[in-house]
Amino acid sequence: MTEVYLRRLSRWQAEQQRAAVADVHVTAYRGAAGAEYRDRQGFLDRFEQHVQHLGFDMMVADAGGLVGCAYGFRVERTGEWWSDFRGELPTDIEELTASGRTFLLAELMVLPAHRRHGVATLMGERLLARLETDLVVAAVDLERPDDGEDGDRGGRPANAAQETVRSWGWSKLGLLAPHSPSAVREVWIRRPLR
Repeated sequence: MTEVYLRRLSRWQAEQQRAAVADVHVTAYRGAAGAEYRDRQGFLDRFEQHVQHLGFDMMVADAGGLVGCAYGFRVERTGEWWSDFRGELPTDIEELTASGRTFLLAELMVLPAHRRHGVATLMGERLLARLETDLVVAAVDLERPDDGEDGDRGGRPANAAQETVRSWGWSKLGLLAPHSPSAVREVWIRRPLR
């Protein structure tokens, strides 16, 4: 496999690379559950908003062109991000959010040809390494079972994103209300080691 180089992008550089990042996004999610939500223009609209958030940070993987991307930002102190959380949000999570100490891993994507080579893990480690936060969260889209089952997959990860955060030692916190009828979102958390 071609050697992959990682580099951090500033907010300005991220905005300049938006078309290439959108290409990676469309290719990485092609055929996945919720594909109607992951259209190119929808991603570009979200990305435009995301780069404006406080604490925006981005890491890309390059192998003669972008092959992966990970980015995120601080969750707003108002706690609005948690409005779709199902059930009671733990008090410590509310407190960390209100104190500005929570970072959202908003996107993690790798082109199919570069998966299972540690690219996502390297990007995630580099992105999160310099954070000065006490909590990192991610919302993972899961396919709904289409065969009428209750969703029990015998402990197997439902998709690559869930498998990745689980392998990183993150913990499942709960569910968010679905953003589309075909997807459920799980919230996973990690408390950085100090």
